[in-house]
Amino acid sequence: MIKVRDLVKTFDKKRALDGLTLSVPQGAVCGLVGPNGAGKSTLIRHLTGIYRQDEGEILIFGEPVFENPAVKARIAYIPDEIPFWTQATVDDMRRFFEEVYPSFDRAYYDSLADHFELKGNQMIRKLSKGQQKMVYFRYVLAQRPDLVVLDEPVDGLDPVNRRMIWSLLLADVADRGTTVLVSSHNLRELEDVCDRVGIMNRGKMLLERSLSELQENIVKIQLALPDGAELPQNLNILSRSVTGRLQQLILRGKSEELTARLQEAEPLFMDVLPLSLEEIFIYELGGADHEIRSLIL
Repeated sequence: MIKVRDLVKTFDKKRALDGLTLSVPQGAVCGLVGPNGAGKSTLIRHLTGIYRQDEGEILIFGEPVFENPAVKARIAYIPDEIPFWTQATVDDMRRFFEEVYPSFDRAYYDSLADHFELKGNQMIRKLSKGQQKMVYFRYVLAQRPDLVVLDEPVDGLDPVNRRMIWSLLLADVADRGTTVLVSSHNLRELEDVCDRVGIMNRGKMLLERSLSELQENIVKIQLALPDGAELPQNLNILSRSVTGRLQQLILRGKSEELTARLQEAEPLFMDVLPLSLEEIFIYELGGADHEIRSLIL
C-alpha cells in the first residue's frame, strides 16, 4: 500500500528527511511518532503529494503520488489545522468535496448526521477547533478513501467524540480494508488503535514494527527471591528496581524463555506484567536520543 525507500528532502541545506524508509500494508493502522522536528509532517506532505522528494521513491497503490490525480483521489488527508474558505458554511464545503472527489458518498454523509450534530448553514470559521475537525472528519469519511492520512487527528476533541471518530475510522478499516497512517504524540491512544508503529527522529525512521513484535521482545517481571539467591547470569536487563525483597525487571527476550531462566533462582513469587506502549518505546530505544525519551516519559 505505502512503500517509501531512501527518502531525502532538504530545506536550506538541512535534511528534513534523511534516507527514510517505511512500508505500510493495506488495511493496517500505522502510528507515526517522534519529537517535534523529527520530520513527521514533512513525510506526510510527501505521502499526500504536496512535496516532491529530492531523492528516493514513494509508491502508493504501486504508483508515484506526486502530480498523480488518480492516486490522490483515493487519499484523504486531515491536517492539524483544518483548511476552509473564510465565508464557507458546512454545506459549502460539502459541495466542494462532492465536486472534487468522485467517490464522495452523499447517502453515507447524510447517514452520519446523528454523529455530527452541526447544521449545514453554520459558518465553519465560527466553530470551535474541535467542531471544525468534526466537520472535516465527516467530509473525509464520506469521501470513502482507500488511504486516510491523519496529523494529530483528534487534538481538541472531547473524549466522547475522540472515541466516536476512532470507532467510525476502524469500522472503515474492518469493512473496506482502508489503510490509516496517523501521526500523534498521544502514545496511549495509538496503543488502542494501531497495529503498527514507526518511530522517527531527525529525519530517519529509527524503528518500524507491529505492536505484537514489540510486545514479544521486551518483558516486565516482578519477583521476590529467597535470602542469598542471585539472578541467573547473562540476562539482558534493561532496567532493575528493588523495593525490599521485591524486584521489578525489564528484560529483553521472550517471556517463556525468561521465566524459565528465572525459575532457576527458585523465586518465592514471580509475575509477568503488561508493558505499556510508552514503556516499550523507552526500553526499545534505550538511550538513542534524550528527545525521544522526553517525548514518551
